[in-house]
Amino acid sequence: MKRVTSRTAPELKMLKMAAVRMAVGRLAATLILLLSIFASGRCNEHVPLLMWSSSGFQVAPQNAPAAGHIMSSKQLHSYLTTALSSAPHNVLLFLQDKLSVDDFTMYAGVFGNKQDSAFPNLEAALQLSSSLLLPSVSSSASAALPALIQEQLDTAPLYMDPETLAQLRLNASLPALLVFRLPYSSGADMMSAKEVLSGNDEVIGQVLNIMKGQSVPYTAVYTALRPSRVIEEPSLAVHSVGARSLLQSRRGDSPAPYPPVEFKERGSTCILMWADKLTVSQLRSGKWERHDLAPKTFGEGVFSKLEGSYCNETHSRLVLNYENVLSYRSFKLIFVMSQRHYKVSARRWFTMDRVLLEYDGKKASFNASLSIYAPVEYSYRCDSVSSFRYPQLTPHSAKDNANEWRISFDDFQIQGFNVTGKDFSYASDCAGFFTPGIWMGLLTSLLMVLVLTYGLHMIMQLHTMDRFDDPKGPAISVPQTE
Repeated sequence: MKRVTSRTAPELKMLKMAAVRMAVGRLAATLILLLSIFASGRCNEHVPLLMWSSSGFQVAPQNAPAAGHIMSSKQLHSYLTTALSSAPHNVLLFLQDKLSVDDFTMYAGVFGNKQDSAFPNLEAALQLSSSLLLPSVSSSASAALPALIQEQLDTAPLYMDPETLAQLRLNASLPALLVFRLPYSSGADMMSAKEVLSGNDEVIGQVLNIMKGQSVPYTAVYTALRPSRVIEEPSLAVHSVGARSLLQSRRGDSPAPYPPVEFKERGSTCILMWADKLTVSQLRSGKWERHDLAPKTFGEGVFSKLEGSYCNETHSRLVLNYENVLSYRSFKLIFVMSQRHYKVSARRWFTMDRVLLEYDGKKASFNASLSIYAPVEYSYRCDSVSSFRYPQLTPHSAKDNANEWRISFDDFQIQGFNVTGKDFSYASDCAGFFTPGIWMGLLTSLLMVLVLTYGLHMIMQLHTMDRFDDPKGPAISVPQTE
């Protein structure tokens, strides 16, 4: 026989409460683990990359990627292949520990004031040579930059400092990869970071003077292993820049990679329109054939014919004329807008009444008045406007040819009234109040409240036993069979 000591009511109550706490704790730990998994995905860190060549040589021009795009290792490899095709193969790689575009805007001289700049030697080199800026390169790609350049030049990298370089004699006909590691300080005192950047600029100046003294042409690359601070705004696209446009302080929002479409009436601008993509698709033989009109609409050297456009105080019409779109010789994309006073809001609003497609004498009409509207003093902006994904554009009628067409505008902005100058007015965005971030916060809070309620409910269900053994009496004996 094995004796088991009986438990008192308080002990039993404490054991039950401990069991409940353990269950609630396990549930909370599981929830925290799930939340950490969902929150673990973060934006890729990116750093700027600046390339320039010695005087008399050109860095091959590059096609600009989409604004805010973070360049991967594969894309950087392609850019290096093109850039080094015409540049000298003596490469100077200045690899800093940390660097961000904000370091240029914070510590560079405003409007070329070298006395207040942390980069006087870098600015001087950019003014006298061809240069290229990649503002958003993945930190993993920049870390692999020595290996990428080594593959391009078929030569091993040499890590050195200016003193070692002064004793080295380079051959202009033989490729060389010289790597210079530069530090960075990001302490609480912001002047310390500026002093370190200024010291790094002096190192760059010493190296460039040595290369100039040896009369050896070179290609220089300045980048970092990781960003010096969190970059919240998307960077600009690729630009072939000089020191002033790169290193001076920028005010206001970053400009678009290309100017918007601008229609003038009687010498003054009255309609502005911009989009990252203008995609039209037509259903043919059971398949959707797509065509992006943006390359024919925007960009340097691209001019869209605006014949048929007009604007007045109450109506605006923007007509974009194209040729050879989806095998149609004549193709038009038309935006029809109007404005009027609404008594309920006691102000004037403009609406997009129609979006029309005219192709070889046929027409497709989409209604947009219920979704595209803004105060008449504002412009309208939306990240995505389409006729098929959460459609803001609907066919004007069931018999319309619009049923065989799809329209999609990415990062779309338009203003048809009260345009002043060449810039959009304040934008009325199409985003609703309940953004994905707000929904995530609400759902997470609701889940936590449910967990807390469940735990409190379990605790409230605990009851003291109404009958239990007398602790002073004989112990309970439990027979045990062999």
